[in-house]
Amino acid sequence: MKLKHITTLIVITCLGAIIYGYTLNNEENGTAEKFIGSGTLGIFLVAMPLFLYKESKTRKWNDYMLNDENVRKMQGRPPKDSDNV
Repeated sequence: MKLKHITTLIVITCLGAIIYGYTLNNEENGTAEKFIGSGTLGIFLVAMPLFLYKESKTRKWNDYMLNDENVRKMQGRPPKDSDNV
């Protein structure tokens, strides 16, 4: 099973728990809040990091760092030569 399928399954399960919690919200016991809270935690603490890991494992982190070379590329200026330092 691929990571994409696992992440999708977790998101669907968490959304189901949140919806189920809202349907139980008419009762006075605390189970509705537990379902809503666990679904929210599952999305933000489990599914989102899995998704971010899956999407960013092929990226080069140096492209996103603000170093002198990347700032010069964004400004449209030529990169500094090491002789002119």
